[in-house]
Amino acid sequence: MVMILFSLIFFMPLYWMVTTALKDPTVIFLNPPQMIPLDPQWGNFKEVFRRMPVLTETLNTLIVSILPVIGELFSAPMVAYSLTKIPWKGGKYIFPVILATMMIPWQVTQIPMFSTWSRLGLVNTFVPLVLPAFFGGAYYVYLMRQFIKGLPDSVVEAARIDGAGELQILYRIVYPMCKPVLTTISVLIFMSSWNDLNGPLLYLQDSSKYTLSIGLQMFAAGSRNEWALLMASSTVVTIPLILLFFVAQKQILSGIAVTSGLK
Repeated sequence: MVMILFSLIFFMPLYWMVTTALKDPTVIFLNPPQMIPLDPQWGNFKEVFRRMPVLTETLNTLIVSILPVIGELFSAPMVAYSLTKIPWKGGKYIFPVILATMMIPWQVTQIPMFSTWSRLGLVNTFVPLVLPAFFGGAYYVYLMRQFIKGLPDSVVEAARIDGAGELQILYRIVYPMCKPVLTTISVLIFMSSWNDLNGPLLYLQDSSKYTLSIGLQMFAAGSRNEWALLMASSTVVTIPLILLFFVAQKQILSGIAVTSGLK
């Protein structure tokens, strides 16, 4: 019963956003509130697509969301594997340094990072939003390390005895065994990049390269308290993430349970 109550509490903001998006402006602030739209205004969504370049911004958002996923799936397992299954003296010192970088707030590094990308002539491109992922994020390296650490060493040793190289072991043996945590990382990175406002706002200057997060912010600033349209635009931006979570929720929960040590 308690879980059902909490589920309803967390579900209500989403429900209210979607129902408000379908309401006529004259009934939004009725008291008592109209919980179910009696006359759904589907035209609100049409108006959002008319005012916002939704398709262009969606394409830009997919670029800065999918490429970082590919980058992390390439780099994070490689770093994590080297820290857990390859014996070398520096491994026990490198990992604490990687974790220490998680303690540095993004606000501290944004000015030097912007200066660096500006000198490279890469401001107003997607490169600053995509390229860092190909060098591995500390949190995702941590998740991969925790998972790979729990894999049996005997499998890796048997592959080495059979003459397999480290890259072959990583991509042919370790990768297939890491499906839950790889799915978790993919979804987390995608959601983080999809919702990111600070990065695109800092590096993107051309309106044709704006992402949905910037587009939603600009739409909210110019909507002049048109709450139905604002909720409709928020629904357009949010629904893809909700669908993604429901599709991958089993793998996400499995990956989190294993990496956190829960069974």
